[in-house]
Amino acid sequence: MDETYIKMRGKWAYLYRAVDKFGDTIDFYLSPTRNTKAAKRFLGKAFKGLKSWEQPRVINTDKAPTYAAALAELKQEGKCSKDVQHRQVKYLNNVVEAGHGKLKQLINPVRGFKTMKSAYATIKGFEVMRALHKGQSRSFNLTGDIDGETRMIERAFRLSPCALSKAIPMLENRLVA
Repeated sequence: MDETYIKMRGKWAYLYRAVDKFGDTIDFYLSPTRNTKAAKRFLGKAFKGLKSWEQPRVINTDKAPTYAAALAELKQEGKCSKDVQHRQVKYLNNVVEAGHGKLKQLINPVRGFKTMKSAYATIKGFEVMRALHKGQSRSFNLTGDIDGETRMIERAFRLSPCALSKAIPMLENRLVA
């Protein structure tokens, strides 16, 4: 995980991003500040969406002291496994750093944002489109067609029930046939 800067009404805001070892986006968080509280909020948000078997064993960050403090607080509160190893090695963070560059190529033509709400909505759209481009919809794509991508977009923007509620009747029909 790492953070990068974006313009908001001529001032810098901080975009925290987490990716897995394959470069697939896990989550992002937009904050007006870069401190331990913002890092903790982002980590808590990222962990909250993960199942127990999806919890990370290792978290790579740069040497910003905010991550270590935030992770220690989350472990103490029981919101994060005490077994999670925190590595602060700059070169191990290259996967997320490369992702920042691609995202900034999309953000730069926008020339900054006026509000946090519009920035969040725009960046969320960029992240979903990049996830589709990277093939992250394959876990939602049970039928091998456009429906998997549609389910991913519906889930990201909370437009309809989760994919499992649609997949179970489809699987039942296949088992009967």
